[in-house]
Amino acid sequence: MKKFIRSFVTLSVASLALIAPTQVLAQEGSLEIFNQKIEMHAVLQEIVADFNEEYGSNAELVTVPDAGTVLRTRMANNDAPDVVNVYPQNADFKQWAADNRFLDITDEDFLNRLVEETAESYAIGDRVYNLPLTTNSWGFFYNVDLFEELGLDVPNTWADFEALVTQINELDHIPFAGAFSTQDSWTLNGYHQLAWVNAAGSPEEANEYLRFSESGSISAEDEITKKAAEQLTLLVDNAQPNANGASYADSIAAFVNGQGLILPNGLWALPVIMQQQPSFEVGTFAYPGQEENQALTVGAADLAFSISEDSDNKELALQFLEYMTREDVLIRYYDVDGMPTTVKALQEHFPFEQTKAVSELVNTDQHFIWLQSEWDSEEGFWHSIVDYINSGGDISVLETGLNQHFDPMKD
Repeated sequence: MKKFIRSFVTLSVASLALIAPTQVLAQEGSLEIFNQKIEMHAVLQEIVADFNEEYGSNAELVTVPDAGTVLRTRMANNDAPDVVNVYPQNADFKQWAADNRFLDITDEDFLNRLVEETAESYAIGDRVYNLPLTTNSWGFFYNVDLFEELGLDVPNTWADFEALVTQINELDHIPFAGAFSTQDSWTLNGYHQLAWVNAAGSPEEANEYLRFSESGSISAEDEITKKAAEQLTLLVDNAQPNANGASYADSIAAFVNGQGLILPNGLWALPVIMQQQPSFEVGTFAYPGQEENQALTVGAADLAFSISEDSDNKELALQFLEYMTREDVLIRYYDVDGMPTTVKALQEHFPFEQTKAVSELVNTDQHFIWLQSEWDSEEGFWHSIVDYINSGGDISVLETGLNQHFDPMKD
């Protein structure tokens, strides 16, 4: 099947901006590998080039802006890429797999290279349709040098965190480097979910209130909403100037330039931070709990691949998935990305001390899978936190946004 592949030029990793893509016709027999990890494009491009050299193939890596929307559109139009970087915890993947849109890889030998039950944890029924290679997680980056210079301590409890933000303000510094624009509200998805889990007491209780309650029942008068909102309020008026219009790239630039001592984001941001060559040591801490040793993180499969059932290149696609499970191949990705991997041979390899405080919680009882694994969609949830922040902390705005997001799932 002929496919149109979009080629583009990266302006800079720091800006994460892309020139408008030019459409070119791919050669017959090429393997399209659709990537949603925009910040990892360069490394994946090198890996794909080496795969082509080893197999004498013509695989092409496709990385586009707003990849999630592009992928959903293509799937709806029956134009699935051969190999898809897709998130198996999400509702859209579950539906596509249930509809047999992806190849069943349950019996492939390369799954034996993963930590036991990793792929199976995303199974649909008892069948595996996805190869999860890394696990994302969410936390806070911080400026270690300025923390030490100002005598600041990493918070162990939520009360410590509130006191820390007050202390930073009193020292005439900016607490957070934030991306509070609607476009990049996804960067705060982890913060928002962790606030609700912290307020509710568990991921199950958070989803019981948000997703599985009666239509219109999320209320600003409920104690759980007040507790969650109190934690969200820590971001209100505590970020760099113009944070309400700032993008993902803007927030990272602000952090690297010292406009904000703390960057709330997923560990996926580390490669972009380091490519901007910060003049200070970077550290991380997890989302503080109400008591000590109750810190949490949230995440799920990140670099994860499925194969289209409609692909004309299934054999080559399977060879690519096998190739990605090799220790000598994935380590090249891991040493830049740094997020926990599922490949058994790399379990004792920790490329980044900076992220250890968060990544060491992965696969423990202080780590949970994204709440949206139980939702039909997630974008409205992302938007509701920035709407709340940009309203100055109006809890009625939060109530309205959450009900508008969840009510269609409850009807």
